[in-house]
Amino acid sequence: MSSRNAFIEDSIYSYLLENSLRELPVLKKLREETQKMPLGRMQISPDQGQFMAMLVRLIVPKKIIEVGTFTGYSTLAMGLALPENGKIVACDISEKYTRKAKRFWKEAGVADKIELRLGHASKTLDKMLSEGLSGTFDMAFIDADKESYKIYYEKCLELLRPGGLILIDNVLWYGRPADPDASDADTVAIREFNKFVYNDSRVDISLLSVGDGLTLAVSYTHLTLPTILLV
Repeated sequence: MSSRNAFIEDSIYSYLLENSLRELPVLKKLREETQKMPLGRMQISPDQGQFMAMLVRLIVPKKIIEVGTFTGYSTLAMGLALPENGKIVACDISEKYTRKAKRFWKEAGVADKIELRLGHASKTLDKMLSEGLSGTFDMAFIDADKESYKIYYEKCLELLRPGGLILIDNVLWYGRPADPDASDADTVAIREFNKFVYNDSRVDISLLSVGDGLTLAVSYTHLTLPTILLV
């Protein structure tokens, strides 16, 4: 939930975009339309979208879970990078915002790669597990209500294959988790979640200052990381 990198000053961020961002017209159009909306800041930054698309091209996943879709910029960025037989299951609670997403998915020619499931994400993920989809996904992206991050994370781990990748957005939350005086519910949830993932021996992790903070967690169900990393 940050339409630009939250930790780089304007001149450097402009330079970064000028020398890195290769945004397709359909992505730019969606981003600019979303920015005009009252909650436009919930959209990921374009450089984060490009980074996620690169990860998709590197991993070549066949199945991706997205928890939190909003107007569909991240979904579209990943969908455009997916192989022809790839699929994204996009979970969101809002029919209003995803209506715009579906329009742009269709315009970009990727609508057939995206299955939108409306409803509370926790229940949607439970239904997917009940459908026997455990261990069948290659990648997940979590960008939804912060107090439920741990719930989404655990369910996505169940749905991922060993070696699958989870991306978790907003893990730096405008720097507030590093402020001991910040005690609002979302900040506390993110702070506790980050510590939980850091100590989770089921995954290998890297927390990046992309967008508003992005954690990459690779699932290793057969591997326990050295204890020294977890103190």
